[in-house]
Amino acid sequence: LMRSSAASDVYKRQTLSQRRLRSQMAIERVREYFKQWGLENRIMEFDVSSATVELAAQAVGVIPARIAKTLSFLVNDGCVLIVAAGDAKIDNSKYKHFFHTKAKMLTQEQAREMTGHTVGGVCPFANPEGVRTYLDVSLKRFGTVFPAAGSSNSAIELTCDELTEYSHCEGWIDVCKGWQTEDSGV
Repeated sequence: LMRSSAASDVYKRQTLSQRRLRSQMAIERVREYFKQWGLENRIMEFDVSSATVELAAQAVGVIPARIAKTLSFLVNDGCVLIVAAGDAKIDNSKYKHFFHTKAKMLTQEQAREMTGHTVGGVCPFANPEGVRTYLDVSLKRFGTVFPAAGSSNSAIELTCDELTEYSHCEGWIDVCKGWQTEDSGV
């Protein structure tokens, strides 16, 4: 994925401590969000990064497919989040058919500005008003999945029904490919 050099330069100039502070604020916002259901203690924080599907799977101790990755897209100048299984990839034709536009991922800076979460911690929880969330059917094959919880070293284990409820999603959609193979256990 190509990112604008200006956004990349801004990101590089930020100090590690600034990124950690922003990440800590985001996970606290998610923790506060889950308090309304008494679930804040289900958030797992790791001493290692869980910013990628592979790292998250290692931190949690599950196969990568059970990591519920949150992908952020720009649709009609607004933010759309798609939560999909770790082994799924966006199918451009399915995406275009559903959203009536070409898939355009947010830059790191746009993701932070529009969701309040940094890349690696973007999740379907405690997002600003106007952020629309969809869940991809690739997740439904698992009893529980592990989305991030606002930081690049956190996750929460949820059933698909819980994910539906707590993400306040617009619905379940089918916009991914690559997960319905023997390699993924389906």
